[in-house]
Amino acid sequence: MFVAVDLPEMALRDIEEWGEQALTDPALRRMPREALHITLAFLGNRPLADVERIEEALLMVSEVDLFLELGEPVGRPVGRPKLIALPVSFPRPIVARQAELAEILAYDGSYKPPKRPFWPHVTVARVRAEGRGSRQPQRVEVPSGVAPTGRIGFFKGVRISLYRSVLQPQGARYVPLAQVELPGDGWQ
Repeated sequence: MFVAVDLPEMALRDIEEWGEQALTDPALRRMPREALHITLAFLGNRPLADVERIEEALLMVSEVDLFLELGEPVGRPVGRPKLIALPVSFPRPIVARQAELAEILAYDGSYKPPKRPFWPHVTVARVRAEGRGSRQPQRVEVPSGVAPTGRIGFFKGVRISLYRSVLQPQGARYVPLAQVELPGDGWQ
């Protein structure tokens, strides 16, 4: 399970249209629309009995608008990236929201914070491995230019969702288990 901020329709549409042009390298596997979100917390395998308690935590951090702006594409890790992402340009508000959520979920035992600092971003593509059995990503060039959502600038997150990741041969499918709407309309 994981918790994520869902993006408004306008942002999703702009990212998809940009991806069709910029993410054409066959070494890249573009993320489908339903995978375009900002992950706040990976919870790991949790029993379904925990959903109600986790949803209460989502309600506690969803009372205030969450303004977002995405930056130009970056590859991570630097050098030979495994993924292409759009980082949040002004991360302070979402970092504060994530820290609040992490504290609540850690207190009740639903979450163990990772050692790495939180990096708010939208993963738009993953880099395929060099070949069967290889864990080394193929070499790719990270698209350059302005952010795909640059024409809309700031937008509001639509909701905070708890998802279950269902692994399938064609990639993970994300099933919403709980969703809490954020204030405002997301500027859709």
